[in-house]
Amino acid sequence: MPPPGVCLNIMRERQEGHGVGTLQNPEKFLGQDYELLQQYYLIRGRRYIDDMFPPDNRSIGEKLLSPENMAQVEWIRPTQLVPDPYMFVDKISRFDFAQGQLGDCWFLAALGALTFQKHIIEKVFPKEQSFQKNYAGIFHFRFWRFGKWVDVVIDDKLPTFKGKLIFVHPKTPNPTMSPRPQNEFWPALLEKAYAKVCGSYEDMHTGSVSEALMDFTGGVHMTVQLSSSLTGLWDLIGRAAKFNSLMGCGTPGQADFNQTLPNGLVEGHAYTVTGVTEVRSQGKPIQLVRLFNPWGDTEWTGDWSDRSPMWETVSPEEHAMYRKNINDGEFWMSVEDFCKTFSNLDICSLSPGFLDDSSDSQWTSVRHEGRWLAGTSAGGFLTTRDTFWTNPQFRAKVIAGSDQTQGPNMLVSLMQKPDKRNRRLVRKLHIGLSIFEVPPELKGSRGTFPASFFDNRPPVAYTKNMYDSREVMEFFRLEPGEYLIVPYTSSPNETASFVMTILSKMETQTEDTLSFSMDLGEMNITNRQNSVPYFRQWSDQYTDINAEQLQKLLNAKVIRDVESTGSFSLDACQSIVAIMDLSVTGTLRATELSRLLDEINLFKDIFFRVDSNRDGILSVKELQHAVEDTGLRVSDGLLKLMTMRYGDASGKITLERFICLALRLDCMTKTFRKLSDGNEIRLEEDEWLRLTMYS
Repeated sequence: MPPPGVCLNIMRERQEGHGVGTLQNPEKFLGQDYELLQQYYLIRGRRYIDDMFPPDNRSIGEKLLSPENMAQVEWIRPTQLVPDPYMFVDKISRFDFAQGQLGDCWFLAALGALTFQKHIIEKVFPKEQSFQKNYAGIFHFRFWRFGKWVDVVIDDKLPTFKGKLIFVHPKTPNPTMSPRPQNEFWPALLEKAYAKVCGSYEDMHTGSVSEALMDFTGGVHMTVQLSSSLTGLWDLIGRAAKFNSLMGCGTPGQADFNQTLPNGLVEGHAYTVTGVTEVRSQGKPIQLVRLFNPWGDTEWTGDWSDRSPMWETVSPEEHAMYRKNINDGEFWMSVEDFCKTFSNLDICSLSPGFLDDSSDSQWTSVRHEGRWLAGTSAGGFLTTRDTFWTNPQFRAKVIAGSDQTQGPNMLVSLMQKPDKRNRRLVRKLHIGLSIFEVPPELKGSRGTFPASFFDNRPPVAYTKNMYDSREVMEFFRLEPGEYLIVPYTSSPNETASFVMTILSKMETQTEDTLSFSMDLGEMNITNRQNSVPYFRQWSDQYTDINAEQLQKLLNAKVIRDVESTGSFSLDACQSIVAIMDLSVTGTLRATELSRLLDEINLFKDIFFRVDSNRDGILSVKELQHAVEDTGLRVSDGLLKLMTMRYGDASGKITLERFICLALRLDCMTKTFRKLSDGNEIRLEEDEWLRLTMYS
């Protein structure tokens, strides 16, 4: 049995603290270690077969191919397909490949952009991999996934049909071009590694080019809707090219049909932006964008296409430099036609400088990971006034004098993390974010802002549209001051995890409003000198009370006379006995029961004091106040865990559940104090097991 989820989270946090997830030390996807596996198979003279992404129909998917074709699929290694396979032949190029029977043009368009950036290729393709040296049928690639780099191991068995690759394949050489051999396998192996990350080849069917651009770089991403004004677009594209950005774009329409239009463009299709230039036509400057179709053919036929007469209006030098009459999938078009025929442009760069032509040193980046939890921290859109305030809140302080420009100075990206391994099964929520200015009288305050803070207070910036995409972002300007950033889902009670990145051109300080540290000073619940022994007379009636007897007592005397929706279960009472049993006998003596009843009396008073609407249950905010009344301030993460552990499906906590929670919190805090040096605790295995099995 694997360790509990909380334990896994702690392990991951510790790993990240040691640099795991960086490009220099990527996380091993599914725990597979390339170096160890390669060495193992080299020593034994065998070829690797990946049992985590096996060469069978499961890795292809159920609906991608017809049953008849699926039955004829063979998984063959490149060494069996051609006599002399290579990972790379000469320089890596966008003309090395053509799309196969998989709707992953979005991935291949990003791949076409990747071929221009050698420094990024080296991040994705670890060195010293080949079919000629230390070959064991195993390869690995690196992708940036939701805030961290992962190293993905694959075997080199590729799906074929009648001896030919089914999916991306080496492109057939064009007789008018310099011949390129069809023994280059980096596109097919990279596509397989990405299919493994997505869950299967079928899980790569349809998508957004921005997703793959981010996974190749982990860089700064911006989406431009091309139906809007052209103002500033040409300058932006020029800056993006200057900063070696990866760029892709898409046409409107149904991606499932990919119908070719009369102008040569394909509906619902992704393209790579491969170049920009300006030529002079009849004395006038013309701004041109060069695009590439991952199909490897099928091109634009309008103005400035390969056969357009517009090329006859430029100088002989420009004609020779830019025009090529080859059906290789690449073509030029004017920026005006580009905006009319394409729906969006995605730009992704390792440098934020493309945003305003500034240096990297002028920008700072902060990343936060968070979670919307149903019933706790998933408050929905701003219109749900009674719950919106429960969404995660982040403070941002913009320092005066740190930005001398007048343009946008902050980009906030919100990315939702998948809840399932298979990409096609991931539930994508409509997400967005709003930014509010904190008034002078509230600056420097701590804690979560209540619902009243948002009454009649419009955001100073927000995502104009909520999309069910992996990522949304806004680029805007903030003046010096203190701000509150609130990410949200379109509807309340939608559980999901997210990564929020704040890229700022000024000095910005950010923090999670509920990131309090635990106070290990004396708690109020340990100070019993002045407590009234309200239940003392009952304890005198019992000697060595067991869990069953305790259950009857508590339900009769604690629950019966109050408005509560629950009762103490036998399991809860067994846990209470273990917490309060100082003699480790499995029962409570009279003195132990007396102490228990005194504490229950205190927790009962706290419960009804913070239960403001007298409904007999605690909301997450009321729970926070109740815990603070016991003398503790806990982190947002711990508060969420307590709500999940002790609350119902909507996160609400009844009296008896709060009593169990408070008793355990008291017990674990005291245990830490007794066994630690004040900063950390060290336990032998037997000690740890005894503490966890009986407490």
